[in-house]
Amino acid sequence: ATVAADDSTADHVADTVTAGAGLVEAEVAAAVCGAGAETVAWLAAQGVHFDRAGDGSLHLHREAAHGRARIVHARDHTGQEIVRALAAAVAAREDIDLRVGAEAVALHMEGGRVAGVIVRRADGAHIGITAPAVLVATGGYSHLWARTTAPAQAVGGGLALAMRAGAAVADLEMVQFHPTALDVGGDPRPLLTEALRGAGGLLVDGEGTRFMVGRHPDAELAPRDVVAREVYAQLQAGARAALDLRHLGDHLAAEFPGVVATARAHGLDACRDLLPVTPVAHYCMGGVAAGPDGATTVPGLWVAGEVASTGLHGANRLASNSLLEAVVMGRRAAAAMAASMAAAVRPWSAPWARPSRVDVPGVIRPADLAEIREVLWQHAGVIRDGAGLRLAAHRLGAIAARYPGLPPGEVQVARQVVRFALARPESRGAHFRSDHPEPDAAWARRRLEVVR
Repeated sequence: ATVAADDSTADHVADTVTAGAGLVEAEVAAAVCGAGAETVAWLAAQGVHFDRAGDGSLHLHREAAHGRARIVHARDHTGQEIVRALAAAVAAREDIDLRVGAEAVALHMEGGRVAGVIVRRADGAHIGITAPAVLVATGGYSHLWARTTAPAQAVGGGLALAMRAGAAVADLEMVQFHPTALDVGGDPRPLLTEALRGAGGLLVDGEGTRFMVGRHPDAELAPRDVVAREVYAQLQAGARAALDLRHLGDHLAAEFPGVVATARAHGLDACRDLLPVTPVAHYCMGGVAAGPDGATTVPGLWVAGEVASTGLHGANRLASNSLLEAVVMGRRAAAAMAASMAAAVRPWSAPWARPSRVDVPGVIRPADLAEIREVLWQHAGVIRDGAGLRLAAHRLGAIAARYPGLPPGEVQVARQVVRFALARPESRGAHFRSDHPEPDAAWARRRLEVVR
């Protein structure tokens, strides 16, 4: 957020547009970035505890592709702190009915508009909830890759819901690979925040030599797609890639206690050891196409957060813009939904009742999900090519054929990711094709499509 005296919304927008590699919608960037300071103040009022400097001002980190320090943070777990505070605020509201353990599996449609949701309870029963407005805020789909920082739930469930309802989707091939997860196995892999490199962390090979120098003018602080490809190239060549934090001294433990603890849990001392890193699927720029208030192309349906593709991130998200976007767009969507409900011409209630007809997708088998994840990592990962993508399409089609009726959402989303990647014969931002290694001016545009 632009809260520093020497920063400006224009500078934040410029960094966002540059990182987005030609696909950022400038009006969206101006609106979201311009709301940064007010959003931080609102979050603080909800109980989010941000780090502060000695004079009481907000402490700022710098992350890759930002021209200056502007990352408002809570130590090295900002997202977790925001979730903590907002979840507590929701739990304290008596007028919010929380249903834990119920999974949305379909949207109920009436007359071409969304009229509610069908959910699967923990006991397997399907029940319906009627509603004049539905918000999908289910996160992205980056757990569909074998190496990821995303939790097991991030397999595109909300995206699949919206696709089956006929909502337009956008830029599904644009998946950001974070360059520095701690390469110690695990699923998901532990993230080594980009702020570590903003604080002076260096990327080195097995000999301790920095390999980003000469690859990009900003070296370790180059855009994520650039750094991720260089780390991936190191590993593919059989070399080592590591993050060197040893020179940060006491600053490391004070500013990044979570990183120090994570390293220690895996037998590493972040103050003395090189930390092995690997690129991982981290964030999805693609998703359900959304307008400036989160509205989709289907009446009655809104989206917010990573499931939405608003045009803010383009082909490569600027670090930490996702948290800002989620809050800004979530609040806008809530206001738009409230306005639409006030104008509703029929009374609405929200009974938990057995729907008269349930048309829901199958449940993915663990072995099939594991195969999908390997297919996408191998053929739709950091570096792609046409031959690999066509092979991926064939293998995913074979998986889909194992399910009669509607295939699981994981299969639907994975197939569309590959189809979108095949349809963009260029390299741009996070989408890098070795058979088309340069950007093509004819493809300097977002791609929106209705798929079912």
